[in-house]
Amino acid sequence: MAPAAAAADLMKEEEEWCSSSSSSHLKRVVCVMDASGPLGSNLVQRLLQIGYTVHATTTTTTSTHSHSHFQCVDEEDEEDQGLSSSSSSSSSSCDEKENRLRVFHSDPLDYHSILTALKGCSGLFYCFEPPSDHPSYDEFLAEVEVRAAHNVLEACAQTDAMEKVVFTSSATAIIWRDGRNTAPDIDERNWSDINFCKKYKLWHGASKTLAEKTAWGLAMDRGVNMVSVNGGMLIGPPALMNINNPYLKGAAEMYEDGVFVTVDLRFLVDAHICVFEDVSSYGRYLCFNKVINSNIAALKLAHMLSPPAHQTHSLEDTRVYQQRISNKKLEKLMVDTDLESDTTKLFDLQTAVH
Repeated sequence: MAPAAAAADLMKEEEEWCSSSSSSHLKRVVCVMDASGPLGSNLVQRLLQIGYTVHATTTTTTSTHSHSHFQCVDEEDEEDQGLSSSSSSSSSSCDEKENRLRVFHSDPLDYHSILTALKGCSGLFYCFEPPSDHPSYDEFLAEVEVRAAHNVLEACAQTDAMEKVVFTSSATAIIWRDGRNTAPDIDERNWSDINFCKKYKLWHGASKTLAEKTAWGLAMDRGVNMVSVNGGMLIGPPALMNINNPYLKGAAEMYEDGVFVTVDLRFLVDAHICVFEDVSSYGRYLCFNKVINSNIAALKLAHMLSPPAHQTHSLEDTRVYQQRISNKKLEKLMVDTDLESDTTKLFDLQTAVH
């Protein structure tokens, strides 16, 4: 077969593959709970963008979380991704996305409201958001997060169409325990010690550990297919960056132990979708794309979190602490997924042309 003909055939196959991929998404209904936070709202936008029908649940009834809050990616994002188009086609795209979006008010402590939101869904992306009237982590909030995790997984077990749950946890559910600075490299096989977290009032770690263990216990007992994504400290828009972030409790110890990790919001969104779509995904996935183990990295993070006047780091410190945390499991999954979906087909096309 001539190269031009082979290239034409492969391009046709590529179009058919993309079409079938989009169609498979259009046939799937997934739920994002809680969609009011930065991760949840960005997950909703991304899922709509790639063709899913989405049930977006929020814990607020204000107009801030109406359809318009979720349905269209920002114009700047479209330009960054090479998606900018005419206003008419953009409007048409937004209308089409709106038809695939349903917004629910759902309280994670109200079992029946969860069931209503999950009805007809084959997948759930669950990320706990602290109540607006109790944003700081303490022993009380840990109990709330555990109860919420229990209700959500129980509701998933009662949802006939449910095929897979992606449970958002944290690296703080992995790193905190005695002897952590002498142990081998840390990964998703490790768990934070609850008593250690309580002793040093590491309530973010305690809350995430207890909630995730509760979810895993129910998932295994009730036969729910679940994977968890244990993210590092979330890095995103300026409004998201705050020196009072509960993840930062124990930051100095994490830094010196080589386990202080952060994750870009877009990378975290991609990781969630990757583990959901890949049928081979299983268990826990530690998710980060930056390790804070040098003075330069710490200064950059401090600059994002607080005004320069409040920073106390010395520029003379040139130490680099050894990285002792690994996300190889997620890296392999995402690389394999990228190769299967994009790189291999592009390579085949280029080979045929040349």
